[in-house]
Amino acid sequence: MKEILEFSHKKQCGLWLILIGIVLIIAVIFGGKFLVNPFVFLIGYYACFFGVNANKKVREKLSQGAVSPKQIKMIYFSIAALFLLMFCIAGPFIPGWHWRQIWLGVLMATAIHFFLWFFIHGWSMVVLGIVCIVIATTGYVFPNISVSVICIADAAVKLICGVYLLFFPKPQGQGHPFCRRRTTPG
Repeated sequence: MKEILEFSHKKQCGLWLILIGIVLIIAVIFGGKFLVNPFVFLIGYYACFFGVNANKKVREKLSQGAVSPKQIKMIYFSIAALFLLMFCIAGPFIPGWHWRQIWLGVLMATAIHFFLWFFIHGWSMVVLGIVCIVIATTGYVFPNISVSVICIADAAVKLICGVYLLFFPKPQGQGHPFCRRRTTPG
């Protein structure tokens, strides 16, 4: 028998995306020579992380069911993958302080890591990942477009997706074979 994997923490993900979108916009506003202010971004990122993802009361209030052990492993794997991707894509530009390339690399790494969130939050993460990859790629292909514009577009997409997940979540399992986990052999 196969049990359908449920995506029951979409509201939490939605709130997280909304807050990160807002933090990114504020970091752009105060960007200065960094283009996107890394201090504002990191303080906001960690405040939101602990306020939403590490806050048991918020998680319980927004939860629509349990997370499977497989999903918990995927959460940790996706976080590790995010930092590895950032190191590989943005890291080479840190010694020269090429802020445009650093921020485009951070956006691209984040976009790629959304594909891993498919196993935690469903198909909306695949759509989010694709749209964010297109936005980051636009920044690479068209260097005359300001990083501020690219980051605001990325933040807007995160805000829209966040609102969708927070207010219109569908926690039920998906029937796609990638979403199924076996409960018994065979």
